[in-house]
Amino acid sequence: MNLASLDLNLLVALDALLLEANVSRAAMRIGLSQPATSHALQRLRDILGDPLLVRVGARMELTPRAQALRAPLAQALDQVRGLFMPDDFDAARSERRFRLMMPDLAVELLMPPLMKRLDAAAPGVRIDVVPWRGPAIFTAEFARTIDIVISIGDAFKGFHRQLLYTDADALAVRHGHPAGARLKDKDTFLKARHVAVVIRGQSEDLIDTWLQTKKLERRIALVVPSYIEALHVAARTDLVAFVPRRLIAALSKQLSLVTVFPPIDPGIDEQFMFYPTRVQMDPGSIWLRSIMLEIGREMARPKRKTG
Repeated sequence: MNLASLDLNLLVALDALLLEANVSRAAMRIGLSQPATSHALQRLRDILGDPLLVRVGARMELTPRAQALRAPLAQALDQVRGLFMPDDFDAARSERRFRLMMPDLAVELLMPPLMKRLDAAAPGVRIDVVPWRGPAIFTAEFARTIDIVISIGDAFKGFHRQLLYTDADALAVRHGHPAGARLKDKDTFLKARHVAVVIRGQSEDLIDTWLQTKKLERRIALVVPSYIEALHVAARTDLVAFVPRRLIAALSKQLSLVTVFPPIDPGIDEQFMFYPTRVQMDPGSIWLRSIMLEIGREMARPKRKTG
């Protein structure tokens, strides 16, 4: 492609279309009319050779190509914006406080590598973590108090979204669990006593929501509000925890846990980084987001075997 012939405004339109999956909302996000945004979508379809948005029933959905473009496009636009930003954020001397909201599993997976980087590059920067409190909290007032949110789900009003990392769910049991590998059998899995995780703002464990779509129901013996609590209980009882695989791996040695692959696969989980529109061009926010994205990329790289 001849980059000289590419209108960079099309990339801004593409970013909005991928975030909203809706032409009208994308138009509002970037301040264009709906016809102009529809015209931009058609030009993008011609350039990329892909429909990008397709109608499924009453709604529009992203094609696989469009899904794959979301994260690299958002990162590329951030880098382009950074070219025109004044270099007025000195991480080494900054004493800025960043406020992040995320569930406990994200704290466990993301904060150690983040703090390691800050210790080396920005020792005066402080991170305040706010517990996840559900989508109802995403108001205009809240957006003014937060810098980054780590969560699953769709974009929240007033926030931009970037894919951070992916995960998959697995079963965690203690070493010596009487069922052990037999949990790979569907009947054994469903009859086992489970610890469910119902985070604030949810009505049930998302695993149970998914199981209902398969007309399946597991046996729940205990409900706790966090994934780490579920793993601690599983480590000291015969209860089974169905939780993100990366979290089990992070704590398996410390808690003496074994990972068992379930007999049914709920698919890939996507964890996103959300940030308010107000900080999109902020040098400090761009700096912190770039570090978070680098951590996400490192999580995606295969681990090197040693020995």
